[in-house]
Amino acid sequence: MRHSIFSVASGLCLCLCLCVTISAAAQQTASDASPAASESALQQVDTSNAERAAPAQRARPVRQAREEKLEKVTVTSTKLTDVDQRRLSTASKMVFGREELDLAGDSTIGEVLKRLPGVTIGGRPGRGGDIRMRGLGSGYTQVLVNGERPPGGFSMDSLSPDQVERIEIYRAPVAEFSTRAIAGTINVVLREDFQLKQTQLRLSDGIEGGRHAPNLSITYPGTAGSLNYAMTASVFQNQKRSQVTREELGLDPQGKTILDQKEYDDSSQRMRGIHLTPRLTYRFDSGDVLNVQPFLMQSRSESAGNSVLEQSVGPPAPFAVSHWGSSAESLALRMFGSWQHRYENGARLNIKFGGGAGNSSSHTLRNQFSSDGVLRDVIADVNDVKDHNVNFGGKYTQTLGDGHALATGLDAEWGWRSQTRTSLDNGQPQFIESGETLSAQSRRLAAFVQDEWDITPVWATSLGLRWEGITTLSARTAGDVTNVSSVWSPVAHLVYRIPGFAKDQIRSAVTHSYRAPTLADLIALPSISNNNGPTRPDRLGNPDLKPELSTGVDLAYEHYLTQSGIMSISLFNRGIRNLIRRQTNWVMTSSGMRWVSQPFNVGYATTSGLEMEAKFQLQEFLPSGPSMDVRSNVSVFKSKVDGIQGPNNRLDQQPGMTANLGLDYRVAGLPMTVGGNLNWTPAYIVQSSTIQTTSAHMKRQLDLFGVWKFTPDLQLRIAVNNLVNNDYLTSSSIVQGGVNQSVDIGARTYATWTARLEMKI
Repeated sequence: MRHSIFSVASGLCLCLCLCVTISAAAQQTASDASPAASESALQQVDTSNAERAAPAQRARPVRQAREEKLEKVTVTSTKLTDVDQRRLSTASKMVFGREELDLAGDSTIGEVLKRLPGVTIGGRPGRGGDIRMRGLGSGYTQVLVNGERPPGGFSMDSLSPDQVERIEIYRAPVAEFSTRAIAGTINVVLREDFQLKQTQLRLSDGIEGGRHAPNLSITYPGTAGSLNYAMTASVFQNQKRSQVTREELGLDPQGKTILDQKEYDDSSQRMRGIHLTPRLTYRFDSGDVLNVQPFLMQSRSESAGNSVLEQSVGPPAPFAVSHWGSSAESLALRMFGSWQHRYENGARLNIKFGGGAGNSSSHTLRNQFSSDGVLRDVIADVNDVKDHNVNFGGKYTQTLGDGHALATGLDAEWGWRSQTRTSLDNGQPQFIESGETLSAQSRRLAAFVQDEWDITPVWATSLGLRWEGITTLSARTAGDVTNVSSVWSPVAHLVYRIPGFAKDQIRSAVTHSYRAPTLADLIALPSISNNNGPTRPDRLGNPDLKPELSTGVDLAYEHYLTQSGIMSISLFNRGIRNLIRRQTNWVMTSSGMRWVSQPFNVGYATTSGLEMEAKFQLQEFLPSGPSMDVRSNVSVFKSKVDGIQGPNNRLDQQPGMTANLGLDYRVAGLPMTVGGNLNWTPAYIVQSSTIQTTSAHMKRQLDLFGVWKFTPDLQLRIAVNNLVNNDYLTSSSIVQGGVNQSVDIGARTYATWTARLEMKI
């Protein structure tokens, strides 16, 4: 039976949430309802003055009214801190604003994310990778920009912290956003209603292994009547080197070596690009606000590399030496827009609209030689992809009373993709549809309702229901392929603010979420391996995939400190049906028997974990101590996939734990701040199928920074990322028919030094 303490807690939490809502609504009327905590934090009113002014508003004789002088009413507004926004939210949300974004002088949002609680970056240190929450990437973690899914090919590394107002992290899904968020949601909110007063100029240069990466960025703000704008442009160039070693070993059932080979890859890449990100805000006389923020991203790269294959035992090697070169270009235009209208009764309407178009192309030519220098194979690959998408949505919010709001909304998105890939080996096609055009369409429709209610000063809740339907259609030579799926997602969040302990509260949530198959998993042209084997298979899609469905429960205890600090501990559990996992098999293809990796729905899985966080100013505990901020978090994960024998039948690429420790020190008597962050992920092993095992060695990354403020308008940031640049090591093995074939991969990593000068003109 799959029942556990988490599933029991799930039912209790949902029942408790509904019962509290119903009973509170019956017992408390709007006349005696306490103001919402969020209202009291947003506004502090001089009530004594207001009470003295009130009599002047009643009817009096004209002579007395002239002699009466109204007392002054003082109203002040206090901007909520990141911690305050987190505390007052009815959903399990963390907020990181400009203070966090400006702290370390990061050049990309990806560098900011890796320091945040529960967030890790996959791949080798210093090179970026997929963004993960709770150790899960590959579609389990939802990443949004302004609440919308970014277009295909979009990378967070293309966003600089200067373009972002705040980052929101939701540990459990909410109805307002897509519930494709089994692990959680990261929403990057771009700067909109924000007025810069000065032109900002940023000059930086990064050095990695002696290779420079200069960057120039300028933001020019201004106003023209009711129009507020900020024009941001950046140009960049970076150069990278990649050195990878692969050691493959094959053993027969008797333990005899049947394969022993090593491959050394050494390549370099040079990329140049430009980003244009203007922001326009127009305020109408009626109070309506129109925001438009387009993106234009253009880049071009050239790469070249060499591969040397040394083999002492095994079948004839496909090559001894290989030289290759490639070039790639991409152009993407994306626009986010919103129109906000406020009604006299306090209701708000927010209309969102956007669209995008992108073209990318790559050309690769690979020459493979035998050990005596004879040209054996010429492999040419040309890949052209065109993407277009349009999205539209609306959200209507009605205030039902103090601290009570009901929101309803609709979302729609249409996408079109065409891909033409020609792959030739000595002039012969490598797969049947080489040179053909694959076209695909996707449509996503969604509707939601969400009720947020500060029921009493003690209880607050957020209840929601979301429906999403996704349709994909592919037209290809082998025939059209259609995949249709729809999901209902109820979500319930509950906050209990402990009476007598104003700084303590308990959160719980019961939610339903899902993970939709990607277009590449459903329908895609094959990816052909030049050195096909069990550890380097061809890759195909599967049009029959179903979405993964998950029911989850979250429970957290939060203690807020006096000086904008927090300590928290949280538990989570997710049950996942229709788990998608890639499996590698020896199958017949149009080119004969080959090793092929293909995704399948394999059954049921569970994942659970414990997350602890502490963020505070050291002087809160040591008043005479240094002016230092401490940021730390530790997460422990456990998962199990049914149908696969243990002990390591975990979810793919999920480590057993991860930890972060960050320190920021403001030097006394100097306009300088120094700090750093250490990220640590221990080694782990995953039994990914009955025949395949993968593993990753320990990964640690140390980043340091220093900021010197010459004047309020001029400062210099020096930073080093991945100072302890250990090699990134991974392994994989397949055992089939008694034959064991394994590969150990070692990728060199580099420390990157960055100097960044920031000026306000």
